[in-house]
Amino acid sequence: MSTPAKKSVFFLCTGNSCRSQMAEGFLRHLARDRYEVSSAGTHPMGLHSRAVETMQDINIDISDQRSQSIDEFEGVSFDYVVTVCDRAKESCPTTPVGGTRTHWSIDDPTSVIGSGDQRQAEFERVRDIIGERVKQFIQKDSNKT
Repeated sequence: MSTPAKKSVFFLCTGNSCRSQMAEGFLRHLARDRYEVSSAGTHPMGLHSRAVETMQDINIDISDQRSQSIDEFEGVSFDYVVTVCDRAKESCPTTPVGGTRTHWSIDDPTSVIGSGDQRQAEFERVRDIIGERVKQFIQKDSNKT
């Protein structure tokens, strides 16, 4: 019996520094080897250290992930393309090509102004929302097969 081919998932946001990076990390962690996972930004800004720390708090290491430009994926086709911010959805180019496009409107945790504790709380809130969305994605996709 052959192993089914991995489905490919692409997470897209503006900066590819937090939300799409967290989503990529969650899907890799929760689904293990079931998916090929990538993420990029329309205007990449580098991996945000607080995103790395917030994910590490729940034992998911995204420190080796790299902030990438959507331009690096020109001509690449994915089974799923998931935009995780409204600006990326609005400016989403035709590449990458996706069989199924989905949008998750998730707040940008870097936009919170306040104390360090308030900013950290926002990163944790956003992380938890993304974790739930990824779990729902996996469950929905599993029900298709």
